Amino acid sequence: MKNSEVKKKKRWPKVLLVILLIIGAIAGFICYNSSKNMKVMNRTLDAGMETISEYAKLTPVDAGEYKQIKMYGLLKFDVEQYDVEDIGNLSVMKVNMGFMQMVSYIITPYKKNMPMLSMDFMYILGKRKAYAEFYDLVPDVSSPEYVGVIQSIKKFEDSYSDLEDIRPDPAWYDEYLTVVLHKAAKRDNDERVEKMFTDAIRCYMETAKELDTLSDEDKAKKLAITQEYCDNLVEKGGVSTDVFKKQLGKDKTKDFFDKVLFGTEQYR
Repeated sequence: MKNSEVKKKKRWPKVLLVILLIIGAIAGFICYNSSKNMKVMNRTLDAGMETISEYAKLTPVDAGEYKQIKMYGLLKFDVEQYDVEDIGNLSVMKVNMGFMQMVSYIITPYKKNMPMLSMDFMYILGKRKAYAEFYDLVPDVSSPEYVGVIQSIKKFEDSYSDLEDIRPDPAWYDEYLTVVLHKAAKRDNDERVEKMFTDAIRCYMETAKELDTLSDEDKAKKLAITQEYCDNLVEKGGVSTDVFKKQLGKDKTKDFFDKVLFGTEQYR
C-alpha cells in the first residue's frame, strides 16, 4: 500500500469527526432556538386567548380527527377550535418545525358584520414574521356600517407602521383584503410582536361589540360568502393551502376547512 493511501485512511476519521461536530453544533443551535421560540409563541398565544376571553365566552369545539394533523411523517399541527360567543368560529393551529415555529389564529365571523381575521405569526430562529389580514367576507363593503368597521381597524394598522413591511407575492384573494399587516421583526422585538397579536384581537373585539347581531337572513348571506371563499381557496390554492392539499388531498383539505379551520359547517 502506498504511503499516500495510508495517510488518506488516517485522515478520514478526523474529517468525519469534524463533520459530526459541525452537525451536532447546528442541531444544538436549532434545538436551543426552537425551545426559546416555543416559549415565546405559547406566551403570545396565551395572551391572545386571555384578550379574546375579556370580550366573549369561548366554548371549545371538538376538532375530531383534526386535533392533530401529521404531515411528512414527523411534522405535527396541533389544532384547537372554539365558538366565540356572538361572533363565530375560532381556530388555532400550532406547529414546531425545528427551525421554525408558527401559530395560526383565525376568527371567522358569522353573527356580526365583521371581516374575517387571519393571523400567522412565525418564529424563524432569531427572526420574526407577523401577518394580520382582515378579509372582507361581507355582502356590502361600501355600507356605512362596514366602512366604520374598517376605519376602526385601520387605526390598529397605523399603530404598527414602525415595523418593517414584508411584500408578499400577489394572490387571487388580495381582492378581499382592505387592511393588511405583513411585518418583519427580530427576537429583540418579541414584546412588540406579542402586543401586535393581542392588539389585533382587542381592536377586532372592541369593534364587533358595537355592532348588532345579524338577522337570520343576513347570517345566511354571510355564511354563503364565506363558504364561497373557502371553496375558492381549495380550488385556486394558497401558500399553506397547497401544502395541505399535497399532503391530505383536495377532498380532505376541504373537509378540514369546512369543519374546523373556518367552521362553515358549524354555522349552517
